[in-house]
Amino acid sequence: MPWARVPAPRRPVLSHLHMHIRPATTADIPSMMQLVSHSVTAAQWSRAEYERALVESVPRRVALVIEEEGTVRGFLVAHEVATEWEIENIAIAGEARRRGLGTRLLGEFLNHARSQGGTTVFLEVRESNRAARLLYAKWAFEEGGRRSGYYAQPQEDAIVYRLFLT
Repeated sequence: MPWARVPAPRRPVLSHLHMHIRPATTADIPSMMQLVSHSVTAAQWSRAEYERALVESVPRRVALVIEEEGTVRGFLVAHEVATEWEIENIAIAGEARRRGLGTRLLGEFLNHARSQGGTTVFLEVRESNRAARLLYAKWAFEEGGRRSGYYAQPQEDAIVYRLFLT
């Protein structure tokens, strides 16, 4: 009986090879708004708020998008005050979650904050947002407090996180 030729298993294509992180532009606003419209945990900003975040220089802001195959799959917006940064909004497309995009995006931002002399990063997250809280714990953020009734629709407490960069 001849040996049957068994093909080698195919290696999965790693999607991170096709990921690209870059500064957000005003042309990305519709994609960013579409992402948050499907994410109840992200801050629901108006177009004007996105425009201010991308155009105004005070406070100093950074807005990053992560693309996969040329499509915006997530974004992060943060602002700086002195040497402290606050993450204002972050969202990843539902079907793109749990594949490392949020981790890569957050890592890129933290590298940026460090390179700009940042010492601390703060953020608030819905108490029920377990996925985000696990992501922040992975990066060694620490719980630093609670803001009762901080979020609306639905009303919920915020957990304040901080990360010391130095």
